[in-house]
Amino acid sequence: MQAARGTALTGQPGEPGRPGRRRVGLLLAVAAGVYLADVISKIVVVATLSGHQVRLLGGLLTLNLLRNSGAAFSIGTSLTIVFSLIALGVIFFILRTSRRLRSVPWAITLGLLLGGATGNLTDRLLRSPGVFRGDVVDWIQLPHWPVFNVADSAIVCGGVLAVVLAARGYRLDGTRDGTAGPGRLAGPGGRGSPAAGERGGTAGDSRT
Repeated sequence: MQAARGTALTGQPGEPGRPGRRRVGLLLAVAAGVYLADVISKIVVVATLSGHQVRLLGGLLTLNLLRNSGAAFSIGTSLTIVFSLIALGVIFFILRTSRRLRSVPWAITLGLLLGGATGNLTDRLLRSPGVFRGDVVDWIQLPHWPVFNVADSAIVCGGVLAVVLAARGYRLDGTRDGTAGPGRLAGPGGRGSPAAGERGGTAGDSRT
């Protein structure tokens, strides 16, 4: 069966074949951007900030190199292996979920989460003291706030966006709570079509 002429069953006109391919591409692009920014910034910080701090903007921002064995913002420093496994689970879940992705906002959200989780997981895999136990490099410090990094920022932003999208009813498939799903037929004469109702009414009148 086909939807209206020129419109895929997913409700995404102009996207033949896999309608979600562009959304997945956007997700991966965002994730790659976050990952590269995180990895490159950590390499630069480790090479230039060891043993000293740099205060900027009158102390509003401080570049301060710290090694963190816990989660974001130095939470749970004794659970490094657990957080490594959680990060692997998050990455697997996002990649699996991406098969149903049709929403641009959700693509950006999941891209931020994927890039952030992958960035910090890379530290845990490659940095000392060992695989799945490596310390994460944190280097951004704000007043009255724990030291963090680019990956942490992406994870927090992605988490906030996910809550906002879910609260407003936006779904991964591009629909919204209370609206028709992507597979609903809207062609002339299809069920629920206004044209069909009008024709039915006309036919009814002709019988009277």
